[in-house]
Amino acid sequence: MQYINRIYINGAFVTPHGEERFNLFNPATGQSIGQVRLANEQDALDAIAAAKRAFTEFSHSSKDVRIDYLKRMHAAVEAIEEELTDAIIEEYGAPVSRARWMAKHAASVLQDAASVLENYNFSRRIGIAEVVMQPLGVAGLITPWNSNAGFICGKLAAALAAGCTAVIKPSEMSAIQTSIVTRALHEAGLPAGVFNIVTGRGETVGAVLSAHPDIAKVSFTGSTAVGKMILRTGSETLKRVTLELGGKSPVLILDDADLKTAVPMALQAGFMNSGQACIAGTRILVPEDRLNEVEALMIQEAAKVQVGNPREPATAVGPMVSHKQWERVQRYIQIGIEEGAHLLAGGPGLPEGITAGWFVRPTIFSRVTNQMTIAREEIFGPVLSIITYATEEEALTIANDTPYGLQAYILSSNPERARRLASRIDAGRVLINTLAHEPLAPFGGFKQSGIGREYGTFGLEAFLEPKSILS
Repeated sequence: MQYINRIYINGAFVTPHGEERFNLFNPATGQSIGQVRLANEQDALDAIAAAKRAFTEFSHSSKDVRIDYLKRMHAAVEAIEEELTDAIIEEYGAPVSRARWMAKHAASVLQDAASVLENYNFSRRIGIAEVVMQPLGVAGLITPWNSNAGFICGKLAAALAAGCTAVIKPSEMSAIQTSIVTRALHEAGLPAGVFNIVTGRGETVGAVLSAHPDIAKVSFTGSTAVGKMILRTGSETLKRVTLELGGKSPVLILDDADLKTAVPMALQAGFMNSGQACIAGTRILVPEDRLNEVEALMIQEAAKVQVGNPREPATAVGPMVSHKQWERVQRYIQIGIEEGAHLLAGGPGLPEGITAGWFVRPTIFSRVTNQMTIAREEIFGPVLSIITYATEEEALTIANDTPYGLQAYILSSNPERARRLASRIDAGRVLINTLAHEPLAPFGGFKQSGIGREYGTFGLEAFLEPKSILS
């Protein structure tokens, strides 16, 4: 059992004013593994005050100084990779292959930010004006449970690269991961107050960050509903806001695709991170005259997807993060059945042979219409919908007929045709015949998938404000 009783404010580990204890669980067993003492509003205020004091000097630090800080942070997080991997498996339930990637990602985003900063010019000449990019101020960074360490490090890296100071509110469900990362970042030796990490509930710590006048910028990753609330609250002080929200990503399998390649890739896109991914390809669009082929291959490939112990190398789908999340996914599976979708694989209940933990049977519905609930709403679990189309134009219409627009996938044997279609899809990223990630390219959504971009130069400039100087 782990008992976490400290938060990080002004360069020191301190006891929170908050007294609420939050239980931590291993989702693969459903057993309690620890407890975290949560911060309250006063802790959030203390962290904001520390970051505000530190901003005065840090915002004027040189680019070289900030690059050095980022590199030291990268080295510190890289050094705890094994410990962090183990915590991600234990506390979140990610399959070991995914957990290793997540731990490496937490370190690499810091190095990526240093590389972007090295090549970034904070001043440029436009006509008779000198345009200077100025750090916004104190940033409130609110991170989710489905990639906790990566989001802490990624958001913090961009904020620090820009010259902002930060208050981070990580998910209370990821407190063990947070404690490991916080310890590593502390070892990097940055000035006191430059970053502060305050684990607490959204309705307490998160609410303070969203409303406080000394927070100039909020960067939030999470649900669309909470993102809208942050946007409304932040509007009172005209905060700059970056929101990376939900998704209902289409996977367009074109009629020229090699189905033996496309179907396994579509399942990978849908079941990534055990389905707990905003970019998961959960709507699989297939030509109606190839539906029978697709269904047969889906059944065949789904049978190969191993669900269970996340420490087993062959496991592809781990448990849901919590019993509440498990119940949510079960509810959507039942809705799919009630709405008349054809259950092709999986279904309600625990997978065969599993008697404990919050595991979901990897589920595929076929003959889904794009107006069904399971095709409209983000489920955040391993539940996929196959939707047919008659023409390329209809496929595009279905792909774009969603309130979301985070990511899309196109699978085709004709790259030129796929690129042409990609230009007409309303999504922040379109992946053609790949599941790759480019850390320097902007990431974010169209429509209700968010506002603004993260990563690379676009992510850096989200924490900067242009100032024109004429003389």
